Amino acid sequence: MLNVAEDIEAKIRRLRELGKVSAESSAPAKPPAPSKKPPRRPRSLSTIREKERRKRILIGASILIIIILIVSLGVYAYLQSRAANELKNVRAEKLNEVKSYFGSYKFTNANCTANVTYYKSQVVSRILSAKSVSELSSINVKAYFDKAVQAYEQCTAKEKEREYQKELNQTKQRKLQEIKLAFQPLLAMSLPDSIKAKVVSSLKSLEQQVESAKTVEQANSVNPDPYLLSLWRDYYYYQIDSITSPEVILERNGVKKLISKNEAKSILGSITNYRELLEYRVYPVKYVEIALVLPRDRIAGGFLQPGDKVVFFATNGTKNTYREIVNQGYVEMVLLPTNAGQISASESQSQASSSSTTSSNTYSESQSASYNPGGTSYSNGTSYSDTYSNSQSAGQSSSASYTYNVNLAEILKAIAAGKIQASDEVKAQLNKYGWKVLNLEESSDMLVLSPDTQFLVIVKVPSIFVPDILANQDSLYVAKVST
Repeated sequence: MLNVAEDIEAKIRRLRELGKVSAESSAPAKPPAPSKKPPRRPRSLSTIREKERRKRILIGASILIIIILIVSLGVYAYLQSRAANELKNVRAEKLNEVKSYFGSYKFTNANCTANVTYYKSQVVSRILSAKSVSELSSINVKAYFDKAVQAYEQCTAKEKEREYQKELNQTKQRKLQEIKLAFQPLLAMSLPDSIKAKVVSSLKSLEQQVESAKTVEQANSVNPDPYLLSLWRDYYYYQIDSITSPEVILERNGVKKLISKNEAKSILGSITNYRELLEYRVYPVKYVEIALVLPRDRIAGGFLQPGDKVVFFATNGTKNTYREIVNQGYVEMVLLPTNAGQISASESQSQASSSSTTSSNTYSESQSASYNPGGTSYSNGTSYSDTYSNSQSAGQSSSASYTYNVNLAEILKAIAAGKIQASDEVKAQLNKYGWKVLNLEESSDMLVLSPDTQFLVIVKVPSIFVPDILANQDSLYVAKVST
């Protein structure tokens, strides 16, 4: 459209030049001005007509030029209006293209939209300032959009990198704190120099692993548990080896066991989680003797002898179940109470005799009659009986009995007071009297002493078990370990 308008303008300029040439060619050449104005001569008719003809030609040419100019201006205005509309439409299309491109991408990060706004405003400014369709057509909206997206993604990538770095630093700090807290209980122990050096070295190694981590996953993957498991196990082994006795007390959740050192190491060595390992406690063995008064049905029937190995059980509260509270102890002494030493004996004899005689006499008489008048039967009879008897009896009986009691407790007191002669012989006879009674029970399969007969039992147990034994004395059972 611009080329057409330019052609019209060129034609109008040529028409104007032609009009000027024709006007100049029709006009007579002026003579050179005389030095003095000649006297005016009257003009001739032909001259006047020639002037009129020239005037009409000029007027016609002027009118034609005006008409041509008007037409040219109208065409020019039309072409200009058409070009302006086309320019407007193309500009609107370009602006819609900008809107379409920049609206198709979600620029959600407000911190990175400055570059997007810059490139968008640049392309919009170029579109609005373009003077021609060709200039508008040369504007590459997608290129500006691609630059905006590239700048936005670079910015968001940097933002993500900063956020990730911040998260990584926070993860490292948290992980370092967790590791320090996990090592604190171990460092608080009284460690030998060799184990302490291993603990410090392991701690520094873990901290270095965390510090050198490049990702959050790497920082989180640093696990102190295997290190702590090995270090805690070394500490427990050190505790066990520090105990002089061949046995140790191993406790977990309130349950204590007396076991050998090797067995304790085997149990602790089989644990794969250091937190489970921390549930155990190791104690040295210190034996003490404790006296218990228990009925015989709760001390293996009373069939206990010094040196026997025993285990202690007790009822588990209101659940009416039994639990082991001492897994190993030893019998030192068993004493029978005085009521078990009461000996009673009794004897009796009786004789009886009897005799009897009996005699009897009997006399009897009877008579009867019957008749049948009118079809009805009637009968009548009488009887008599007399009996005489006579009996005699005599009896005689005689009986005799005696009892005696022997109180062993009183005999012991008398021996202690020196009131019994041959006390050594008496003591020899009383030696192991209670065991003989119990042995007689076993050999005869007969219960001699009552199940509720109380025995005094002196046992040797590790001191750590004493509170449990005394707390459960009313429900305590002593079981003999069979060999």
